[in-house]
Amino acid sequence: MDRIRIVGGHALNGSIEISGAKNAALPLMIASLLTDEALTLENLPRLADVNLLVRILGNHGVDFSINGKRPGEATIAGQTVHLRAERIVDTTAPYNLVSKMRASFWVVAPLLARMGEARVSLPGGCAIGTRPVDLLLMVLERLGAQVDIESGYVIAKAPRGLKGAEIDFPKVTVGGTHTALMAAALAQGSTVIHNPAREPEIVDLADCLIKMGAKIKGAGSPVIEIEGVGRLGGARHAVLPDRIETGTYAMAVAMTGGDVVLKGARPELLQGALDILGHTGAMVSASDEGLRVRRDGGGIDPVDITTEPFPGFPTDLQAQFMALMTMSQGTSRIRETIFENRFMHVSELTRLGARIRLDGDAAIVQGVERLKGAPVMATDLRASVSLVIAALAAEGETLVNRVYHLDRGFEHLEHKLGQCGAEIERLSNPG
Repeated sequence: MDRIRIVGGHALNGSIEISGAKNAALPLMIASLLTDEALTLENLPRLADVNLLVRILGNHGVDFSINGKRPGEATIAGQTVHLRAERIVDTTAPYNLVSKMRASFWVVAPLLARMGEARVSLPGGCAIGTRPVDLLLMVLERLGAQVDIESGYVIAKAPRGLKGAEIDFPKVTVGGTHTALMAAALAQGSTVIHNPAREPEIVDLADCLIKMGAKIKGAGSPVIEIEGVGRLGGARHAVLPDRIETGTYAMAVAMTGGDVVLKGARPELLQGALDILGHTGAMVSASDEGLRVRRDGGGIDPVDITTEPFPGFPTDLQAQFMALMTMSQGTSRIRETIFENRFMHVSELTRLGARIRLDGDAAIVQGVERLKGAPVMATDLRASVSLVIAALAAEGETLVNRVYHLDRGFEHLEHKLGQCGAEIERLSNPG
């Protein structure tokens, strides 16, 4: 199993290309099941999760092709891929595939909407909490489907098609909103979604569905209206830049010092997090190329945060921000309100010398003058990269184990940091 070796103490200077967003790419790929025509996605990131979803979609009959490299194109440039589900050959998504990636459960919506039936394995446990699918199933039932759970599988049927309805989410749910958008796009009549998720990735999916012929209004607002259509066609759509990758590298610069341009970043996708970052002492400004982040020799100021649905501070940046706060000049309080059990990186950060105390759904971080390198173990995707951020500023060598978590969500991490001056390399397991 690969490891990443980091020798800390180097400021980051240069530029980093921001990849397409994983959290947008996955539902966009799943939307290919809604049509028998080709869906072409540009700027698709090269990630383990994308490759896994290709296998899952292939199980349903989706053909996948990728454009070859063009002259002068960098290897880190986003891919252009073509997905075509001309004929759905299987409406079952088996446990051995769904259990490897929770987002793959969302295939239930397009399979049901297009084929009138779906048999999809429940995704099982998750390292950062239970993340139940009850609101996703509520959406399907509200749209007229009969939903049963048998032997660990959701069996959904709507032989006469789905029908538009009022959907009122009791709490914000990204998965539930993705499900509602895809299912309602082919439902008969009108659907109104109250209290939907407003994340940029939701808007990106809606934009793509509109290009495919869907009638959707209000994505990104507190109410979404959908008028169902009889069929959807093909489309071409560029995946939006990854706001979580943007925030992660911005925090790495704030942690180590330096001056980095995040090329292709769109600041409006994470303005809440960037405002917080500015309060820590980092200088953040929009540039012609994307986003510029700087920190001179000044210290890191402590800031309290609470994770919230968009446009608030993203839960997917909580671990990275905690790493930054470990070297602040004071005490900060980080409250996690989205997922339970999302503090598993705390014990590993303390191995580097961080001083962190848990208090219910909050972590109290007392900044220290220095961190020191040590072997650490990644527990999930965002926790993994928080350890990388801390290691970049720590004295000496840090070995980050279980880096397959990083490969799920960060494209060419070592290359992007290395070209900005970080001493970082991937070590293959000799065994």
